[in-house]
Amino acid sequence: MPRKPSPLSVVLSAEQLAPHLARSIIEERLRTAILDGSLPTGTAVRQQELATLFGVSRMPVREALRQLEAQGLLAVEQHKGAVVAPVISWDATETYELRILLESEALRLSVPELTETELSEADRLVAQMEAETDYSVMGELNKQFHLALYAKVRNRRLMKLVETGLDEEERFLRFNLKAMGLGKVSQDDHRGLIAAAREGNVNLAVELLTAHLQRGIEAITRYLQSNPQK
Repeated sequence: MPRKPSPLSVVLSAEQLAPHLARSIIEERLRTAILDGSLPTGTAVRQQELATLFGVSRMPVREALRQLEAQGLLAVEQHKGAVVAPVISWDATETYELRILLESEALRLSVPELTETELSEADRLVAQMEAETDYSVMGELNKQFHLALYAKVRNRRLMKLVETGLDEEERFLRFNLKAMGLGKVSQDDHRGLIAAAREGNVNLAVELLTAHLQRGIEAITRYLQSNPQK
């Protein structure tokens, strides 16, 4: 009886990668497969299999997996190694509370420097989210919207932390936005944020962002209550 191919070999096409590009390409391929659901929660992600699949040593694979673990997309389990992490973890509400602190600071730093270029891009992204019916696309658009408002932040370490939080939210939104029933409410929040930013009203923008993210905490709390962690 032929051996059943592994999920990694089914989802990721074998390819010989240039060593200097291997880490970033492997990271992006895995990230895309996790975010679109091709690699479901609990799927084992083995270093040696990936190294063989892409014709590279284990070093760039190991670095790619570390990056994905830092983004909350992979988890390391005892006796199993790296696996695709749950869509939302037990400490997700704490992550959102941290996001309120980090993104409020990013907004404070960015709003006074925003130009019509960034604000028009934010407008475009909201309009696209309002018209979009593919919830996986909406997750990415939501991330890009927030990044447009934080575009003028010069603190790279702060933005790295902000993007990690947005990556975690993107995956959750891809699979749960419809069930959350927050589509119109979220876009109203987004338009309010743009209006406050256009006025240069930093305090109002931060207040609106806090309320927006607080709704996320409430939605995740409901999700965790109806989907208890095993």
